[in-house]
Amino acid sequence: MASSGDEGRVVVDLRSAVESATGAGDGAGDEETHATPLHEIESLCMRCGENGITRLLLTLIPHFREVVLMAFECPHCGERNNEIQFAGQLQPKGRCYKLKIPSGQSEVLNRQVVKSDSATIKIPELNFEIPPEAQRGTLSSVEGIIMRAVDELQALQDERKKVDPQKAEAIDQFLLKLKSLGSGQAAFTFILDDPAGNSFIENPHAPSSDPLLSVRFYERTREQQAALGVLAEPPTEQAGEAALPVSAVSHGSVGAVAGRRAIAQGNPDEVASALCKYSTPEEVGTLPSTCGACGTECVARFFATKIPYFREVIVMATTCDMFGYRNSELKPGGETPANGKKITLRVQNAKDLTRDVIKSDSASVKVPELELELTSGTLGGMVTTVEGLIVKICEALERILGFQLGDSTIEWRKKKWQDFKERLSKLLSLQEPWTLIIDDGLAASFVAPATDSLDDDSQLTMEEYQRSWEQNEELGLNDMDTSSADIAYNTTST
Repeated sequence: MASSGDEGRVVVDLRSAVESATGAGDGAGDEETHATPLHEIESLCMRCGENGITRLLLTLIPHFREVVLMAFECPHCGERNNEIQFAGQLQPKGRCYKLKIPSGQSEVLNRQVVKSDSATIKIPELNFEIPPEAQRGTLSSVEGIIMRAVDELQALQDERKKVDPQKAEAIDQFLLKLKSLGSGQAAFTFILDDPAGNSFIENPHAPSSDPLLSVRFYERTREQQAALGVLAEPPTEQAGEAALPVSAVSHGSVGAVAGRRAIAQGNPDEVASALCKYSTPEEVGTLPSTCGACGTECVARFFATKIPYFREVIVMATTCDMFGYRNSELKPGGETPANGKKITLRVQNAKDLTRDVIKSDSASVKVPELELELTSGTLGGMVTTVEGLIVKICEALERILGFQLGDSTIEWRKKKWQDFKERLSKLLSLQEPWTLIIDDGLAASFVAPATDSLDDDSQLTMEEYQRSWEQNEELGLNDMDTSSADIAYNTTST
């Protein structure tokens, strides 16, 4: 039994929950120690109108997240349904899973899927979309989600045939196509898009990449934040009060604001005191933001700086005073480079583990000796060391791969993960040399050299390459049009 951290609320793992619910134990003392975590409440049955029983269980999917399992049963008409809701926090970014399912491969249809309340499911081949409100949070498989959609569409077909026979006939034809996908008779693409980032599709090949499954991380739009209920409205301005610029409340820019005001008033003494009061080389600015965990208003601080041998970057840090959530990231500054960059480091000694590493959102990470590959967007942008990067990879794998180490996992698959964790820990003990490859399409990642010159470091190589059309499409560069801005800048300069 594990405490969730909040007083008075207990989160148990699945095995303990089952043992407690079924009364399994060594004796009465165990039953008193492990109190039943189930909560039962009366609920209205939407089929017969009588009262049924809803059972609630707050539990923890191993290495995944806290969830609330809900099961309803009506003793009068036999109606039963179940639902899953997330009890944890929103993820920093949204996630979009794209699973390609070949024809005749039924094992791909058996992959487990966690769908949250905010997730949308799409099948482009049929122009079919399941909006978030159509199917609530569920723990199922690809086949299970498709067949549930078939059942829900077929439920009112008898009434449709009486009211609109043509529409009912069209739906029958569509259901035949949908059933063929659910039985694996045709190839299709299964897309799971969740702005909250709390959905998941199983990757049986993890930690290796899956040629059928791709994951894309993205920033939530204002509309998506509003739909999730985490959009904080900016404070309304009082009549007659002019809004101060954002930088006016920041730490490092206070001197600059006061200096500009003093210059306008023609006071040279005040200019000197204002500009010398804050002598930091970078100007720290602030932006209004919302907490990714609780949705309350907070402040994001940022400043631009120049890293030797690299480029200008923007360091951002967000702190939520209400929830205690903290997040820091590094974003590249300046223009988009014309080429991508591939960094290869041969790790041979303890000094190599202490090299500074800058990994951007657009960078993928590979360790060929382990057949380990992390796609772009995984772990986000960070400033760390080689050792810290491996530790974060290990922690992330244990946290997000909830279907690989649970109680119901097949023994050979559990042994596979234990062996992989041991091999991952051996990287840090340097029992044998290994290779770290960081591939960044935006050339916004960096590994510090061990010598004063990059050319003198034989273990570190950096090569530029021409981005492919697919990489530009993923980065949003194919549709980018800067002609209007270029004309404006040229006009201003002349």
